[in-house]
Amino acid sequence: MKQAMRFFGAGALIGMFFASQPVYADDQPASSPGATAPVAVAAPVGGAAAPLYRVVDGDQVDAETLKGWKTWRSMACERCHGAAQEGMVGPSLVQSLKVLTKDEFKAAVLNGRVDKGMPNFGGAQPVVDNIDYLYAYLKGRSDGAIKPGHLKGIE
Repeated sequence: MKQAMRFFGAGALIGMFFASQPVYADDQPASSPGATAPVAVAAPVGGAAAPLYRVVDGDQVDAETLKGWKTWRSMACERCHGAAQEGMVGPSLVQSLKVLTKDEFKAAVLNGRVDKGMPNFGGAQPVVDNIDYLYAYLKGRSDGAIKPGHLKGIE
């Protein structure tokens, strides 16, 4: 029997949070014949047409989310937020992404929070170019759909 994973996304509209409708993802074929692997799909945020991220087995993600993870790694964000995004000197992003809107996240990363020790990454082109993908990756971690550690693309 196929198992479907159900995930709820959160959307923000005029500073208010509201739950979006659940998205059900049917199992997708795995690499071995006859086997199935659960697929997590985040609900679209803010009326977007496409899902925020797509995950198989917790460590395989869509190409855009993979770009977000690579941005995370290239900027060494784990120095402050921890390798599992659960906090160190900086706060836990697993927890923060449960309450921050996408716009609030982008403002914090691009403008910084100097008073709290968060540098401004608005001048870092890899971050600017991939900020939406970085958000998708961290939102997937916060939602529990993406496992900590090394990721690869969905095959």
